[in-house]
Order: sequence, then C-alpha cells, then structure tokens
Amino acid sequence: MTTRKQEKCNKSLVRLFLEHAAKSLIYKPPSTWESTKGNQRRFQLQITTDEYKSISEKFGQDMHGTSTKIIRIERIQNEAWYIQYLAHSREFQTRINEINEKRLYHGCPEASANKIIESWFNRSFAGVNGVVYGVGVYFSSDATYSHRYATPNGRGERNMFLARVLVGKMAPGNSSMKTPPDGYDSTTDNKHIFVTYHDAQILLTKIYIYL
Repeated sequence: MTTRKQEKCNKSLVRLFLEHAAKSLIYKPPSTWESTKGNQRRFQLQITTDEYKSISEKFGQDMHGTSTKIIRIERIQNEAWYIQYLAHSREFQTRINEINEKRLYHGCPEASANKIIESWFNRSFAGVNGVVYGVGVYFSSDATYSHRYATPNGRGERNMFLARVLVGKMAPGNSSMKTPPDGYDSTTDNKHIFVTYHDAQILLTKIYIYL
C-alpha cells in the first residue's frame, strides 16, 4: 500500500521530471489552445471553427453510419500531460526511430470521463470490460466499438474521448498480458484495438458529448 510519504515523494519526482522536460524540450502549446486560468481543463469548441468542423466530420465517418447527434465537443488542455507526452514521443523516436502515433477513441460512462480528465486513467479498473488483448487501457480506431462502452447518462448523453496515442511497436495481445512483451510498447488485435500500459503514451485531446 502506498503511504502518504511515498505519494508525496512520487509527486515531487513527477514535478522534477516535468521541470526538466520543459527545459530540455522545444516546447510550444498547440496553436488551438486557449489561455487558462486556474485548473480549467475543458473548453467547449464553437461549431463555426475549423477545429470543430474537422473532428465532428471525422467522428461521423468513424461511426460508420451509426446515427448520433453531437451535443458539444470539448477540447482538453493539460500542460503537464502534454509535456510528458512530448518527452515520451522523443524517447520513442530515439529508441525505435519512429513515433507511430494514432488518433484513437475511448468510450466510457460520464462519471468515468470526468475522473479521467481530473486524474487520468485508473488502472485498478482495467478488466471491468474484459482483458482479451491485455490488462491496460483500451482504444480503438473504430468509433462504433468505443460507442459500446460509452453508456448513456440519465439524459441519454454519451461520452467518448479522442486521443493521440503512441502505440510504438505493437505485439498481438492476449488476456494474460499485464505489460507488453519485451521490446514492445503496446498490444493489439491486429485490426482496430490498441492497448497501452504507460500513461505517457496517451494524450487526450477532445471529448465528444453526444446522443
């Protein structure tokens, strides 16, 4: 069990890592990001912007004809996660000479989505919806697959993330895997499902709230 002292130590290490990463990386926030005040992480997109139009169109295409109605799309901004993701992508580039990044979906209930945005993915929940391809965080390039796990709230609204995911070198997954095999970064069904095992492989960029 993690003690408070250990948790404090871990937070200090993370802070030092981020400070080092910020200095060592050529860091510039995405051009679409807005200035933030306090701990605000969610920004509703205006439907007239190119940013909204492009990803709403992508969502429609990746739902493959499934009837949906977008209520709103929010951009997720978290500078610490972004710096960590950049550092991890640099490590991928150095180690395997490529980044191999994909734009993938992750559907979940509203309460889980809120917790993920506040404190990231809780790996103690891994396995709740099955671990066929490994005990990690599941993403898919097929939005209809992620739609199955985006259970509606009392108003019928569903939540689905769009994320940048560093899949790196991929190995075929199975239910016994708690980490990818040596030399690999993620596991897959060799079709549309990708399983990650390291938080820094994931950068949440948008959340769709839809019917």
